[in-house]
Amino acid sequence: MSVANFASLNELNEAHNTLEKAHSLHRGDFIDAFSFLGKHTINNELAVVRCYIPGAKKVAICSENQQLALEKFQDTALFQLVVSHNKVAEPIKLDIDYGDCQVQRYHAYSFESSLDNEAMYLFNQGTLAHAYRHFGAHLITQQGVKGTRFSVWAPNAKAVSVIGDFNHWDASCYPMRFHPASGVWEIFIGEDLSDKNYKYSLLTEHNQRIEKADPFALQMQLPPHTASRVASLPKAPAPISPINKFNQAISIYEVHLGSWRRNVEQGNGYLSYQQLAEQLIPYVLDLGFTHIQLMPISEFPFDGSWGYQPVGLYAPTSRFGDINEFAEFIRQVKAAGLGVLIDWVPGHFPNDPHGLAMFDGTHLYEHADKRQGYHPDWNTHIYNYDRAEVRSFLLSNATYWLTEFGIDGIRVDAVASMLYLDYSREEGQWVANCYGGRENLGAISLLQQINASVYGENPNIVTVAEESTAWPGVTKPTDQSGLGFGFKWNMGWMNDSLEYMKKDPIYRRHHHNEMTFSLVYAFSENYILPLSHDEVVHGKGSLINKMPGDDWQKFANLRAFYGFMWAHPGKKLLFMGGEFAQYDEWDHDKSLDWHLLNEAKHQGISNLIKALNTTYKATPSLYEKDNNGEGFRWIDGGNADQSVFSFIRKSSSKPNVIAICNFTPEVHENFKLGVPKAKRYQLVLNTDDTQFGGSGVLVENELPVIKEDNHGFEYSISLTLAPLATYYLVEK
Repeated sequence: MSVANFASLNELNEAHNTLEKAHSLHRGDFIDAFSFLGKHTINNELAVVRCYIPGAKKVAICSENQQLALEKFQDTALFQLVVSHNKVAEPIKLDIDYGDCQVQRYHAYSFESSLDNEAMYLFNQGTLAHAYRHFGAHLITQQGVKGTRFSVWAPNAKAVSVIGDFNHWDASCYPMRFHPASGVWEIFIGEDLSDKNYKYSLLTEHNQRIEKADPFALQMQLPPHTASRVASLPKAPAPISPINKFNQAISIYEVHLGSWRRNVEQGNGYLSYQQLAEQLIPYVLDLGFTHIQLMPISEFPFDGSWGYQPVGLYAPTSRFGDINEFAEFIRQVKAAGLGVLIDWVPGHFPNDPHGLAMFDGTHLYEHADKRQGYHPDWNTHIYNYDRAEVRSFLLSNATYWLTEFGIDGIRVDAVASMLYLDYSREEGQWVANCYGGRENLGAISLLQQINASVYGENPNIVTVAEESTAWPGVTKPTDQSGLGFGFKWNMGWMNDSLEYMKKDPIYRRHHHNEMTFSLVYAFSENYILPLSHDEVVHGKGSLINKMPGDDWQKFANLRAFYGFMWAHPGKKLLFMGGEFAQYDEWDHDKSLDWHLLNEAKHQGISNLIKALNTTYKATPSLYEKDNNGEGFRWIDGGNADQSVFSFIRKSSSKPNVIAICNFTPEVHENFKLGVPKAKRYQLVLNTDDTQFGGSGVLVENELPVIKEDNHGFEYSISLTLAPLATYYLVEK
């Protein structure tokens, strides 16, 4: 074979290879686009520049005040040119002629990687607490050019492209660079793509083409649309104030933003974040609550999930505005002196096709074994808590809300479902841990890691566990083998007390222990007493309709119960609507029934909540020693015959408070009660007061002490107990 023929054969082979690569780029299955596109050395003097631009008619390099035209390769979107090394500097700017328009754009394949190798190492180790700064879409400056970097973890994908508004959702335009050591794909596009919609197009190991939203997206489209949206982190938030401690007054108003109030002037649609700030904040302040708790605000596709099946874990829901409007809403809440908590859902995620499930064609975020990776109650997937990168993902998400928005705390949903491998499963439907037990060791260590990390970054934050079992040490520090939460919802108190209150007063004497049993364990954890959304949906009825008797007795029962709750050890949480005794069950599709406040009995309940919160915050004995048995003493916890409960709340230095609760519709005159000190006692709260809708049975405002033994004390007082009423007395 002659040299000429050999050269011709090489050229033919090279042309064939180039054509195959062009076709591969067209199909979006080119494995390593950066090895082919961009500028590549041929020898010491020459380099070849290649770009693949669908729809382009002509492409030229803008170099040193001259245009270097690239040659279109056959009938493809590939353009290439052999040039001298020193004629083309990187990053390369291209002049692209589409026929009907001409644009200049930086060549995405002429930029170096901007990934932080140390951060990727920590991500793979499961300890990267700020992964959201490295993953997702971010506006950065790379090699002197302002643009947008995209990065995504998809270690088992054969190819990944970023698709969006900016490239006609074409997977052939921006195939990404793969980093095998970390399993991460990234690309820098030299354009500010703010507010552009995007997804990742992935080719699985089985050559299936799938499209996924960005797990680290800071913003997403308004459902039912499913794309991610390029956004920036909000500006630095205000610092978190120390208002979340165990010895402080904490009274929480739980809110579902989509149904607290609707915009009647705009077709009963949602209020915006700004409208919520203008209306919700003064309302909560007027009621006297110290904190607002938001039901999940991470983006979720289905309204009926209330946010508990999130897809965009880093994206504040777009139902009420964008990320900056959400951040401003939080800033205004904080500026008003209120704390704010959010519901956080690390226990499971839905199977929506654009979400985390089978993210790169494999069980990446979830367990592959259905006995560990599928939740039968909710038809959802369970995170693989043993996978290091999943731990970084969840750890970073908790950090994100607290650090980037200044949110005071997270209430972790369904902790029990995370802790137990056999949660809601029958024999044979779950896999034991390495010790043969039912404890989910990965979930336990993850919760400990998250709590230790976020408290380590800022001791003023708070984490709260919705944990419905007797798991020991939920609020015990992690260095003492506890889970490390700040507080735990007292589900036992909630269940027992509501069961008691549902009963006709004539039968309550037989269930007296349902109101006293919580004091057996009240100081074993740092508790919050929750009357949450879960108690007023799914046929359970509203709080007012759980109460027995005629209409007057229903309201009196509820008032007395609220009085008992605010005096009981533990911080307080009340779901919206309960503050004015809404009749209907909560419906996420409509506003609360605000018209009820025009009726005196409902306004009376609202007045009572204000008075309870005011008295509570002004009285350290009611909150200072919530988690300490020294702060509580029964006067008479055994008066089942009369269904009367009486106890003392104490602080270190302030006067004691006596709480007396009469849970029968009978008036008890000359009711004798032992008291600890020879002082006068002043009535500071009476749930039977007419301003709250009560009967107004006359009760003395100041009660003298009698030298008479009673209930183990040397002194007594005598007073009249109104029907279905709670009293607070303070030592004078």
